[in-house]
Amino acid sequence: MTAMAQLLHELWQELEGAETFCLAGPMGDDARRLLSPGARLVWTVVAGSHFEAMTKYYEHRGWGPYTPVDDWDYQPYLDEWLRVQASGRSKSP
Repeated sequence: MTAMAQLLHELWQELEGAETFCLAGPMGDDARRLLSPGARLVWTVVAGSHFEAMTKYYEHRGWGPYTPVDDWDYQPYLDEWLRVQASGRSKSP
């Protein structure tokens, strides 16, 4: 059985206030490439699943409880994803 990996997530904010919440490291590179040059990292959080990450994000934003759409939301992150994340981290968009 594979253990639950704890992955780092980033919240980026654009100058006009729009936000992007994504995985840190290579698996979040595509999302960060869409950010404008003035975007800044404003918050990070560690979570073991998409559900946990979104629950923490919703709490951080004060939006109330996160309601998952699909069963995969509850699936734990894989250890392999942690290895990918640790392989290299983008520092800016």
